[in-house]
Amino acid sequence: MTTEHPEGLTPRNTVRGRPRTTGAIQCARCGRNTGKTRASWPEGRICGPCFTVATRTHGTCPGCGENRLLPGPRAEEGGPRCAPCAGILHNFRCSRCSHEGEFYRRGTCARCALRDDLTALLLTSPDDPTTANRLVDVLCQADRPESIITWKRSGKVQGLLTAVASGQTPLTHDGLDSHRETAGRAADHLRALLVHHGLLPYQDPYLNRFEAWIDDKLRPLPSEVAKPVEHFAKWHHLRRIRAMATPAKSAQGPVHAAKQEITETIKFLDWLWQTHHRTAATCSQQDVDSWLTTGPTTRKAIRTFFIFAKKTGTNMRVEIGHYSAKGRPAIPQEQRFAWLKELLTGTSESLPYRVAGTLLLLYAQPLVRVAALRTDAININDTGAITIALGTHAVPVPQPFAELLRQHVRNRPNLRTASGADSPWLFPGTRAGHHLHPNTIMLRLRALGIELLGARNTALNDHLALTPPPLVADALGYSYQVAFLHADAAGEPWSRYVDRRTFN
Repeated sequence: MTTEHPEGLTPRNTVRGRPRTTGAIQCARCGRNTGKTRASWPEGRICGPCFTVATRTHGTCPGCGENRLLPGPRAEEGGPRCAPCAGILHNFRCSRCSHEGEFYRRGTCARCALRDDLTALLLTSPDDPTTANRLVDVLCQADRPESIITWKRSGKVQGLLTAVASGQTPLTHDGLDSHRETAGRAADHLRALLVHHGLLPYQDPYLNRFEAWIDDKLRPLPSEVAKPVEHFAKWHHLRRIRAMATPAKSAQGPVHAAKQEITETIKFLDWLWQTHHRTAATCSQQDVDSWLTTGPTTRKAIRTFFIFAKKTGTNMRVEIGHYSAKGRPAIPQEQRFAWLKELLTGTSESLPYRVAGTLLLLYAQPLVRVAALRTDAININDTGAITIALGTHAVPVPQPFAELLRQHVRNRPNLRTASGADSPWLFPGTRAGHHLHPNTIMLRLRALGIELLGARNTALNDHLALTPPPLVADALGYSYQVAFLHADAAGEPWSRYVDRRTFN
């Protein structure tokens, strides 16, 4: 069956992973040819992928009624059976913990093999045996221990773990920061695991990287440029973001906006010094006007710097007004409906990104907000009806999106790492305790061909055409000001609408 896609848009290539190895042996389960098999069971020879699926299937055996591994063939009436009931003579029990599954090493499961490796690496001569044992326990809690085994194969990871266990590196945020140059990603991943399991206090990862980013930006600048930029970056942005960052409110958005303003300020002050040999204190209105009118609109981001400069007395002469966008991108309604149909019923993307794209196209949700949605925003009542809380009150989820959302909640990805199945995020990330990065969703949806800002504006316009702005704002999580601005730009007749709560 061929899936139709909106005209002019190309679906993402959904074929992932390496192709199967072909050969002359036919698997008794899937019927595919393979070069070698993993086992010979009563129904015949079994290929590697089918063996892996069989050794990871657990449940209640319809034959004996026991809850255990079910490697038997799925074609049997009532579903797959346990090994004895299916006539499979293979012993699947780990010699160490008795867990049933695929052996990873010499008759032991992957979790026991991981514990052996970590014991040799971390517990040979630990500086603090209690902390080292707790670290081993944390890493062994992963639902899929194979992922931790793969992660720790890196020499950088082993060096980091050894340094922490021996006491050479203190088990603190500052200690992990000292490995930023040699093992940056490994240190960040270990930090996330330790924070998630309570071995380190919470620290916003975006805020932590922002501090290092500021220092890297300032290092090559002349002092005439670096000094006012450092004052602006650390006393305006960094202090403000530190005050607002909490486990419930990520600093990602504010850090991104701050980086844009600091970068544009550096460009302007560097140009000012190199071209006119003037600084932030001696800058004139003419300098600023010349800079703004001879470049892209991103240069307007220097406005915040001059507001700060005026407040601190650095420069009282320069005034920059608010920037208003000249247009609001939008997509045709027909194209929006075509993409909704594709995401709801097509196969051009995997389930999580289909759900994320539908939240954008149906409820006009920014991807930053989509990525940060929590599972408690979804409510399924006794009748099976689903609501989702995007603003001050929950809104109903219509079919077929309700069924799509229900499937996603039951099968959220990235729950088999060390973060565990208790992740509160609707879109869990690969790093423990974190949700999926909005840029990841953005790139996947853009690869499909969806114009994100235009799609969101069109969806919001559709809601505003039918419902007064305050009600749309409450339902979708927008401010009243933004809702009215969009309504005015779309030409909707709500300018004289009065919200009765104004008089309460």
